[in-house]
Amino acid sequence: MRKVFKTVVAGIVFSASVSTAYAETKLTLSSWLPPTHPVVKNMIVPWTEQVKEVTEGRVTVNILAKGLGHPKVHYDIARDGLADITYSVHGYTPGRFVMTKAVELPFGGDSAEALSVAYWRVHQKYLSKAREHKDTQLLSVFTHGPGLIHNSQKTVNNVSDLSGMKMRVGGGVVNDVASSLKAVPLLKPASKSYELLSHGVADGTLLPMESVMGFKIQDLVKHTTVVPGGLYNISFFLVMNRDRFRDISKEDQDAIMRVSGEAFAKMAGRAWDEADKAALSALKANGNEVIVADDAFIDSVKQRTATLEGEWIKEAKKRGVDGAAALNELRQITASYNQ
Repeated sequence: MRKVFKTVVAGIVFSASVSTAYAETKLTLSSWLPPTHPVVKNMIVPWTEQVKEVTEGRVTVNILAKGLGHPKVHYDIARDGLADITYSVHGYTPGRFVMTKAVELPFGGDSAEALSVAYWRVHQKYLSKAREHKDTQLLSVFTHGPGLIHNSQKTVNNVSDLSGMKMRVGGGVVNDVASSLKAVPLLKPASKSYELLSHGVADGTLLPMESVMGFKIQDLVKHTTVVPGGLYNISFFLVMNRDRFRDISKEDQDAIMRVSGEAFAKMAGRAWDEADKAALSALKANGNEVIVADDAFIDSVKQRTATLEGEWIKEAKKRGVDGAAALNELRQITASYNQ
């Protein structure tokens, strides 16, 4: 009888220790943007709260007080386990994530929510075949709102106005777009915009509307040209260390992915759309010039960037991906979203 009692007690202790272990799954997240930036405030923080909720407190995510390195090394920070989770821009490491350029091509759409949801679906169906995130657990991919032209020099009414202008860009397709428009691209993270502009190193920057206010450069770039459909977009990732993810119970893995993937892409895109609208109002109130590119401007951009899509499709084919089908479906989903 005493032996049976000891066995029962041991089982209870073991169960309690397992529960405690689950409760103590504390993950770290390295963030390189300020806490007030919409990516952190309206995307990352809500997601960490959702993770805690859906795992019933067994998994928590702690955002580190300071990022562990340059934005361009954040993928490797998660891969190598310096932090459990990171996010950043694929284009900050040129040539490494070729498939993600699909969502960065000009005229992807005016809604970050629609494009981000479409992006996740197309990534999972087509782009993931290239296995560019194979050494991490991919939690989500997403994009910001339409990329626009902001500068400190003059009104940009046509493509020729950009000739020779030094523009900060985030890498990826936007670098190629800037070059095709005869601008001089300066590949730097968006977080360096204020420094580059305030010191006169850059004449302008290519960013979504939100980022002008987010990086506090509204008094440095008084001229904004809105390109309907977006001059470009930027691809972001949210990834987790592969081994840390595998150490979590299957139940909690599934729970985390329920609030990641398309759910996170939708939340992130919606937050960016709302931030873009608020920023437009703020820029106008600040006295900034905001104009909309006319048809002639748009046609000129299309002509000068026409080869980018074909070149990407060829690259995709080399990696076993049907790029034409992927782009076609990306555009169909984006166009029909919420209709």
